[in-house]
Amino acid sequence: MQAIATQKFSAAIAALEEIKKAWTNINTTMQRMPQGCDPYIYFHRVRPYIHGWKNNPALPQGLVYEGVEEYNQKPQQFRGETGAQSSILPTMDALFNISHERDPLWQYLMEMRNYMPPKHHAFIKKVEKHSTLRNFVIKHKQQVPTLRDLYNDCVSLIEKFRTQHLEFAHRYIHQRTAKFYNNTDIGTGGTPFLKYLQKHRNESKQHLL
Repeated sequence: MQAIATQKFSAAIAALEEIKKAWTNINTTMQRMPQGCDPYIYFHRVRPYIHGWKNNPALPQGLVYEGVEEYNQKPQQFRGETGAQSSILPTMDALFNISHERDPLWQYLMEMRNYMPPKHHAFIKKVEKHSTLRNFVIKHKQQVPTLRDLYNDCVSLIEKFRTQHLEFAHRYIHQRTAKFYNNTDIGTGGTPFLKYLQKHRNESKQHLL
């Protein structure tokens, strides 16, 4: 963003190369998850502990946190642990100006920002407000084609991450849920995840230049 503000192409290219390298490493690591995380173990021994109390049919009124004075013995409804709490993807969407339709998943992702560290939340909002990366690349892509190539490389890597996440969601949650419950569409965070994860993946791809 500083490179854009100062119109320094070399600095913008260097920054995009760093982001590309980081996403390549993230995706490489992501692919290794099945080596140490069996779908059966995840579904039966890990997921029950990270499932939240909001939109959870097992606890329709929420959960009472005994001994927490602020809650005054009143049941609370909180979302479960989910990758949507990570600041990485929303920051990248903000930086690359990747927009998503305001569907239920978008609303859920906005809610999950309340579960982030406050400084992370503030940082994402600042990037959303000030990033003009996409327009910068469009404006200069003929003059500096490397900008467009790196922009597309990074967006493609974000799409690849979302594709891998979608595949894991199907393998680790959807296939297992189908064996035990009637509703196979609700993810750990309480959303119809497969439909919207696929949609967000496709929306990422649509931003290629």
